[in-house]
Amino acid sequence: MYLNYIERKHDAWDGDGFPFAVPAIRQLRRLEFPTPVTFLVGGNGCGKSTILEAIAVGMQFTAVGAHDVSYDPTLQDVASLADQLTFSRRRRPRAGFFLRAEDFFGFTQRMARLIAELRDEGGESARQAAALEARYGQNPDARSHGENLLHILNSRLAPGGLYLLDEPDTPLSPLSQIALLSLMQTMVGQDCQFIVATHSPILLAFPEATIFDVATQKGILWHEFEHVKLTRDFLANPEKFLRHLTD
Repeated sequence: MYLNYIERKHDAWDGDGFPFAVPAIRQLRRLEFPTPVTFLVGGNGCGKSTILEAIAVGMQFTAVGAHDVSYDPTLQDVASLADQLTFSRRRRPRAGFFLRAEDFFGFTQRMARLIAELRDEGGESARQAAALEARYGQNPDARSHGENLLHILNSRLAPGGLYLLDEPDTPLSPLSQIALLSLMQTMVGQDCQFIVATHSPILLAFPEATIFDVATQKGILWHEFEHVKLTRDFLANPEKFLRHLTD
């Protein structure tokens, strides 16, 4: 592991309102990452993304999104949380980044603009544009959201890295989620660590992953998670659920 755990520095938080009023943050004492893949789970608004953002800010990660972490206005409140956390690191990763699915559209637009601007400048700038095209494609906006996400992860994930992914399943079809599972397993075999916030029962099935329910502040098993049980019940008998829509 690169990041062993995060822990609150003091008994009480120095701050009110967001993010300290978020239930999972209010309860947070220590969160351990004992396996190469840790999933943060829970319902909407429970605080899993907030925890992931605080880790990204506290570790000064590069963001794959519309803004870098240091300048992202949406992370300014979370910075005050990161300042009050201890980050226990066993060793330093050779690579890493923070990716929020909600920011990814902005990232592809930014890359498309940058490639076009560098190409127009010519000379060394044109060579930089060619390097970006080799990495992200000639027109990053030409692919679907899900295709772009998988392409970027395939091109950006490197051995010996720590990667923070916030709901990467959002634009992905079930088949693409399985492709992401395969990619993650390959990279874990190359000494990578992942911390992922997700709702996806497919991603949560990653072998021997740690699943941490931020609402209860406890580790759970895949088959115990409410989203997994609900999805399984729905697929087994959708009519049971759908008939209530017209009641």
